[in-house]
Amino acid sequence: MSDTKKVFEAMVERFDTEEADGMEAVFQFEIDDSDHFHLVIEDEKCALQEGEHDDATVTLSMDLETLQNVMSGELDGMEAFMQGKIRADGDIMLATKLTQLFPN
Repeated sequence: MSDTKKVFEAMVERFDTEEADGMEAVFQFEIDDSDHFHLVIEDEKCALQEGEHDDATVTLSMDLETLQNVMSGELDGMEAFMQGKIRADGDIMLATKLTQLFPN
């Protein structure tokens, strides 16, 4: 199993259903030099899928180290975005909820 997939599986395990109340969204992740993954959130559930989604709500592009640092709390997601370490397309406000949906 790839390191990238391990990060996403850990995120799914930490998924906070209360934060996702009423949310329907697809987070597409384009990880540099790795497979792409997306997380589908609906009905207060989160499902990890490999590949690209046809209609992602938000697409986040970054390298694996940035993803790991943001999800571990070592790096603030907004700070990483402002530094150009994360690129976002689509519903950028939804991207700001990532660490609330997947707390440490």
